Amino acid sequence: MIVVACPGQGSQTPGFLSEWLEDNGARDFLGLASERAGIDLLAHGTTSDADTIRDTKVAQPLIVAASLLAWRALSARASLDAVGVAGHSVGEF
Repeated sequence: MIVVACPGQGSQTPGFLSEWLEDNGARDFLGLASERAGIDLLAHGTTSDADTIRDTKVAQPLIVAASLLAWRALSARASLDAVGVAGHSVGEF
């Protein structure tokens, strides 16, 4: 069984989405998520400083986007017939 654990606010660090940009479709996904969230998640996940991404209005959509990126990557590589999910705080969504 595969279990996906999604973190809550406070787990973000400067640049933590940089490596995700190597994943197919990640940049496009972040662009769409940015439009819907009304903030530049690509910039905040790659170049913004710790103080900027600590702000709840940035941190929460950023963490949700990171969790969805992980889910997308996992579902592209594995069968999700037997999967569990867990989350803390905003990660519960």
